[in-house]
Amino acid sequence: MATIDLGKIKLVNRGAYNNSTAYTVDDLVQSGGTTYICIQNSTGNAVTDTSYWNVLAQKGTDGTDVGATLTTQGDILYRDGSGLQRLAAGTSGQVLQTGGSGANPSWTAISADTVKLASVNNDNVNAAYYDFQNLFNENTYQGYKVYWTITCSGAIDPKCRYLGSGNTVLTDSQGYARTGYQSYRKYTDNSSNSIEGWNDAVGTNAMHISGWNQNGNAQQVLSGIIDLNLPKPSETSFHKANSTTCWGYSTSSWMFTSHSGGLYTPTNAVTGLRFFVTSGTLTKFYVTIYGFKK
Repeated sequence: MATIDLGKIKLVNRGAYNNSTAYTVDDLVQSGGTTYICIQNSTGNAVTDTSYWNVLAQKGTDGTDVGATLTTQGDILYRDGSGLQRLAAGTSGQVLQTGGSGANPSWTAISADTVKLASVNNDNVNAAYYDFQNLFNENTYQGYKVYWTITCSGAIDPKCRYLGSGNTVLTDSQGYARTGYQSYRKYTDNSSNSIEGWNDAVGTNAMHISGWNQNGNAQQVLSGIIDLNLPKPSETSFHKANSTTCWGYSTSSWMFTSHSGGLYTPTNAVTGLRFFVTSGTLTKFYVTIYGFKK
């Protein structure tokens, strides 16, 4: 019977290419990350010689080992100009910010035009006054908003004064001017109501933040909002302005709401704010102050 030479019936992997090894058709070798197949019996012919070798499989570009790049909980993977990179976690409260096309991402603090500057929740102040020192920065902020709720131990309405350089209290005898009105109605039987105005346009020694003859004793809660507009001290043609709204009820069974606008007419720089009563003490004291950037 005649013998038929079928040649190789499967590819034979000969491992790394060796210049001294004799290779036959369909042998496979590896060199430089590429696999070559022998197409003509060869000894000493380089794998780049296409008369003896064809490329069977070629190595691609090396990838990045993501597991080695991201090393810590909170890491973020991003691509810079050369490849994949690790961005470590930012600090608490920061947000991820893009620098736009061609720039890398980064962590940054949240920037807001409204900033909470102070907040107090005290159920037993037991003092005649409460100071917010070093609060105002007239180079950074144009104005401020104050939300307050107060009770007092004595039958006297709460007031405010500015603090100046060194946290001294600005008590100018006629420095604080105001004009406003209040409306009130008897809440026990709805029997009567009244609207009246008042003014201290010539100036007085404190900023009135409640209505006329309203108190905040331990059973009577006063709440209000103060808006402050404080230009730089060098802008002497502008007075420091305030507007106030207050609501509550009085000892004579009257509910009331008051509104007023005021000015601080001296040119002193102001740095803070004092809440106070002229008799008795502040008891419950809830105040939050926000600044509005220029």
